[in-house]
Amino acid sequence: MTVATVSSKGQITLPAAARREAGIQLHDRVFIESRDGEIIVRPVPDLMKFKGFAGKALPREVERVAMARAVAKHVTRRS
Repeated sequence: MTVATVSSKGQITLPAAARREAGIQLHDRVFIESRDGEIIVRPVPDLMKFKGFAGKALPREVERVAMARAVAKHVTRRS
C-alpha cells in the first residue's frame, strides 16, 4: 500500500506502481467512484479499440467526437 497526500486543490498523484498495476498510462481517463466511504479509481476502457465492431467504422476522429458527445450527454443526465 502506498500513501499519497491531498494537495490544497484536492489533487493527488497516483503512485507509479498503482498506475502500472491498474494499467493506467499517461493521458488516460479514469473513473472516480465513491462507495462505502472509499474512493475507487479505475481506467476508462478505450472504446476506440473496438472500432468497427458494430459495422463500418467512421474515421477515428469522427468516432472520438461522437463518443465524447455521447458520454457528456450521459453524464449530464445523471447529474
